[in-house]
Amino acid sequence: MDTIFTRGPSLNNRLALALILSLVLMFADHRLDGFKSARVYMNSLMSPLQYLANLPGLMLSESAQQLTSQQQLLTENEKLTSQVLMMSERLQRFTILQQENRELRQLLEAPTKQGMRKMAAELMAVDNNPYSQQVMINKGAIDGVYLSQPVLDDQGIVGQVMEVGTTNSRVLLIADVTHAIPVRSVRTNIRFIASGSGTLNELYLEHVPHSVDIREGEMLMSSGLGSVYPQGYPVAKVTSVVRDESRPFSQIIAQPLARLNRLKYLLLLWPQTTPEDETQPAEPQADDPRTDTEEAN
Repeated sequence: MDTIFTRGPSLNNRLALALILSLVLMFADHRLDGFKSARVYMNSLMSPLQYLANLPGLMLSESAQQLTSQQQLLTENEKLTSQVLMMSERLQRFTILQQENRELRQLLEAPTKQGMRKMAAELMAVDNNPYSQQVMINKGAIDGVYLSQPVLDDQGIVGQVMEVGTTNSRVLLIADVTHAIPVRSVRTNIRFIASGSGTLNELYLEHVPHSVDIREGEMLMSSGLGSVYPQGYPVAKVTSVVRDESRPFSQIIAQPLARLNRLKYLLLLWPQTTPEDETQPAEPQADDPRTDTEEAN
C-alpha cells in the first residue's frame, strides 16, 4: 500500500540534485562570498562545543602535569634533605677538626726552653677512681717516653709520667694527693711545695709560716728543684691566703693554670740538650799507639 510520503524523485535524482546544489553553494561562497556572515555565526555556535570536546583532554593533561610536578618536587625535596644532612654532618666534623687544630697549634706554640725536645700526645682515658687524678696518653716507650717525664698543656704544667707502656703511658696529675711539685713565687722568688688536694682545681702550699710574704693572685712557677720539672714553667695562681694564728702554718690554696678538667692534647718534654752533650768524633792522641801505627803504614 503506497502512501503520499513514499512518492518523490528517485535516489539517483536526489543525489544529482544534492551535488548540483552543493556546487552552486560552493561557487556562491567562493565567488560571491555570500556565506561569510553565516560562517561567522556557525563558528560562534560551534565554539562552545569545541571547548567542551577538548575539556576532558585538557583536564587529563593538566592532572598528569600536576602529578608529575608533585612527584618531582617530592624527589627533589628528599634529595635536598639528604644533602642538607650530609653537609650538616660535614660541617660538624669540620668544626671539631678546626677546634682540635687550634688546640694543637696552641700546644705546639707553648713556650719551651730552647734546645728542649717536645712531642704532642693525645688523651686516651681518665682514671675513674675519685681518689686518684691520673690520665692515660697515647705515647709510650716506642716514642721515647720515660718515667717522671714532665707533661704540659698550652697553659702550664699538667703532671709527670708514672707508668710507661709500649704504646701508651699513665700520667699523674699535679692535683693528685700523692703529688708534690717545687714552685717559687714570681714576685718574691720564695720557694714552696705545692701538693695535690685530690680535686682538679686546687693545690695546697704546705708548711708556709705566717710571716712569709705571699698574696692572692701571685703566680707560681716551677723552681727546677727535684730534677723532674724544668725551671720556669707556669704551675698555679694563689687564690686564697688564710693566716690563722691558732694554726702553726698559713692555709694557702692555689689553682692550677693547666686545664686539668678539659685535657685533650698534651705536650711531653725531654731534658734540654746542649752542644757539649752531642757526640763528637774522638780525636787521636799523640801517645795513642794506634796513631803511630797508622802513620807508619
